[in-house]
Amino acid sequence: MKRLQAFKYELMPRGEQQRQMRRFAGSCRFVFNKALGLQKERYEQGEKKLGYAGLCKRLTEWRNSTETVWLAASPVHPLQQALKDLERACTNFFAKRADFPRFKKKGQSDSFRYPDPKQIKFDQGHSRIFLPKLGWLRYRNSRDVLGAVKNVTLSSSGGKWYVSIQTEREAEQSLPSATTAIGIDVGIARFATLSDGSYIAPLNSFRKHEQRLARYQRGMSRKTKFSNNWKKAKARVQRIHVRIGNCRRDFLHKATTTISQNHAMIAIEDLQVRNMSKSAVGTAERLGKNVRAKSGLNKAILDQGWAEFRRQLDYKLAWNGGHLIAVAARNTSRTCPCCGQVSADNRRTQERFACVGCGFEENADVVGALNVLRAGHARFACEVSGAVMSPAAGTHRSDSGAAQCRA
Repeated sequence: MKRLQAFKYELMPRGEQQRQMRRFAGSCRFVFNKALGLQKERYEQGEKKLGYAGLCKRLTEWRNSTETVWLAASPVHPLQQALKDLERACTNFFAKRADFPRFKKKGQSDSFRYPDPKQIKFDQGHSRIFLPKLGWLRYRNSRDVLGAVKNVTLSSSGGKWYVSIQTEREAEQSLPSATTAIGIDVGIARFATLSDGSYIAPLNSFRKHEQRLARYQRGMSRKTKFSNNWKKAKARVQRIHVRIGNCRRDFLHKATTTISQNHAMIAIEDLQVRNMSKSAVGTAERLGKNVRAKSGLNKAILDQGWAEFRRQLDYKLAWNGGHLIAVAARNTSRTCPCCGQVSADNRRTQERFACVGCGFEENADVVGALNVLRAGHARFACEVSGAVMSPAAGTHRSDSGAAQCRA
């Protein structure tokens, strides 16, 4: 099978190269925003949106215009890729998979992409890469790049520049070295509870840096906007945000790698994190309830990184030959894994589960993981046999789940 994989490194550019990269990123941002403004105007007037080919024609006009002649100094392929990103965002919006695209701001996710591997020269032995209109760029070679280079993306974060090299290579379909199956229940007090009784404690990356971040943000708010002192304070705030993100990604990668290598099948709840973390403020006509408590819960949910946890498990299991099964989360923490009784009284507290029918007692998160595993077995059996299974069917009781509970 063909495996697409990205390798990210920190760049060590010269001063002139840094200025050029900032110019190229600014040009891509300008093209994206100008094209978005055009698409938004056509959308409001009821006209059909321009496709990628139509936007490329406009890009040629902008590069040849006397008002935006500086666009010609930037490589054309990254500018076209900005239009392709906008086209993909508009397609997702009309397919109701995402909100309407928003205008990009300077200093937020500055990046640009080279899509043509023929224009890229990669010298891994000397830790350098050649890119059009930038020349040879040195990078911190921390690991080998595997496969043929497909495209290269340059991005800025926390005052540093990074290069992400996407490659493609042929890889044999792996067979899982492990033979066990596990169910996972994610939460706040426990980041991930496994059906075997073990759990992973949460990192709470944002909470650990929250007070320090608030202190620097207060200092930044007292500075005159766009002054030199304000820019220095902003850089300090950005560095804290980068550290929070790096800590969270490192934690998630280590956790998902360990779990995916030790289990052949993993069942996890199909959580809609976006809906779970919606604001409870409400509207002017209909105010929300328990807004302060819901705000704290939303912050804690987003601090865990549940969606990224599931995404990493998905592709790592695919690489190792395993399977990830997503099951409905309804009543997983209210169903007794022994007798199958579903009742809200089974979970009177957040931590303990006590069945009102058979008297079974266990940690509520462990019970949820057991029910998730049982539902995963049922769904996987139906998928293997080719049967069509409704989302609610995965929560039905099976004898295997009861047997595991008694064991």
